[in-house]
Amino acid sequence: MTPEREEKIKSVIKRRQPDLTVIIENVHDPHNIFAIMRTCDSVGIQEVFVIDTHRIFHEKTHYGKRSSASSMKWVDLRIYDTCEECMVEVRKKYINIYSTYLSKESVSLYELSLTGSTALVFGNEKDGLSKEVLKYCDQNFVIPSVGMIRSLNVSVACAVTLYEAYRQRDQMQMYSKPRLDASASEELFQNLSQR
Repeated sequence: MTPEREEKIKSVIKRRQPDLTVIIENVHDPHNIFAIMRTCDSVGIQEVFVIDTHRIFHEKTHYGKRSSASSMKWVDLRIYDTCEECMVEVRKKYINIYSTYLSKESVSLYELSLTGSTALVFGNEKDGLSKEVLKYCDQNFVIPSVGMIRSLNVSVACAVTLYEAYRQRDQMQMYSKPRLDASASEELFQNLSQR
């Protein structure tokens, strides 16, 4: 490994946000999945949870690899065949679970505090989130829109949301000091340096 590559990996690890993640449920288009992964990497998310009850992702992963450069190398995927299995695991690691879902109780994305331990849930392109996933969520939110079409593409919605999280965390200087302890940083370095 060159010194430059080693320094780049260490710099990335210093900015990883171990208390921020994304969950996607049955997203059909692999290009959307990999676009989401790329955005996750760019804001310091190390792991992404995929609920794939239709086994879409398992069958079509190779399509997305062509369109997303190397995002899969840098973000860890946790793929689950059932909603319950995924959400139970997420709840063990993250305190707040916020879902993109339009309801009477939904708040604007910009009303959420995204500086605490947070998992953000995004649904598929056609049906959004299932009722089963929504049972596990603490709060629903929407991205404000003034256009005729009320929703964004899932990968765009994820990007908008994650960059709001980035903005809030950057204001709190959460990217200016390492968030992982020395042991976790070294383990991640060993993992990433082999990819």
